[in-house]
Amino acid sequence: MLPMRGAALALLIAVGVCAPRAEAAASAPIEGFVETNGVRLQYLDWGGTGPALILIHGLGDDRHAFVDLAPAFTDRFHVIAYACRGSGSSDVKGPYDTATRTEDLRGLMDALGIARADLAGSSAGGNEVTALAARYPLRVNRIIYLDAAYDGADPDLRAVIAARPNVAPPASAFASLSAWLAYDQASRFPGLSDARRIEAYQRAKVVVQPDGRVKERLSKDVRDALYTALLNDPPRDYARVRSPALVIYAEHYYPVPVQSAAVIAYERDYWAPFQMKSIDRIRRELPGTEVVQVPGAHGNFLFVSRQRVVEVIDRFLARTAAQAK
Repeated sequence: MLPMRGAALALLIAVGVCAPRAEAAASAPIEGFVETNGVRLQYLDWGGTGPALILIHGLGDDRHAFVDLAPAFTDRFHVIAYACRGSGSSDVKGPYDTATRTEDLRGLMDALGIARADLAGSSAGGNEVTALAARYPLRVNRIIYLDAAYDGADPDLRAVIAARPNVAPPASAFASLSAWLAYDQASRFPGLSDARRIEAYQRAKVVVQPDGRVKERLSKDVRDALYTALLNDPPRDYARVRSPALVIYAEHYYPVPVQSAAVIAYERDYWAPFQMKSIDRIRRELPGTEVVQVPGAHGNFLFVSRQRVVEVIDRFLARTAAQAK
């Protein structure tokens, strides 16, 4: 667990243990496309009963980031995840700033006939969650930050990104699809008992070449453009958000298998202080927000801590539903 400093640790609400609930039978999501805001967006629809729950991924991911989590909520929600512009099979077309991507989300809702939704954003997907809730409060019910309550406009983030150790996959990981799947599981998902839970997510991140080798689906040019947009966005306006909010933080930035001395020092000196600063800010600017930390890393906790994440979200949903009555 990352070292916590003084009273900051007290801000993290202990995760209660809830009795597991029965989930709706998992089924393969239906894939679709919508045209909105000048782009074609790809989405996955898990169906389900109830109001809409829209899942927004972060930079470098796509809608498959939620393949393991989404089925847990189809007993009470109509669950949808989409590939933001530049990701998955959505149009690779800028600009990639939050204002544009937020209008993409609003347009997706309009195209799918969704008047109001609960929103859950992962990583940089917290930008769209915050902006839509602030600009269009009547379109948003509750919001959930999945290690996503970090502000790209915070100048400290530039230093956090610049200091990241190089843990890029070796060339051998791209020799074939099977090599990629084996490397990714060993480095990011060790000990996961059922590899089928992550395979769709893993496959979506690469493209198989004619010679059998694979390459990352997200090109360097698009990745760089996404980061540039993130770091040059205006600050998040938490103060305008009126929706009940749940904030879930992962314990680490890097997965345990890559916890080298350099990574441990990076998390201690850069990531943990930035996370604590972000926690302090959101608790100050969104009073009453529930903040929880769960095991896992920024890029894998939705899978390795799936049950804990589901329990925390269930508790939040039950509490806010009771308060709304």
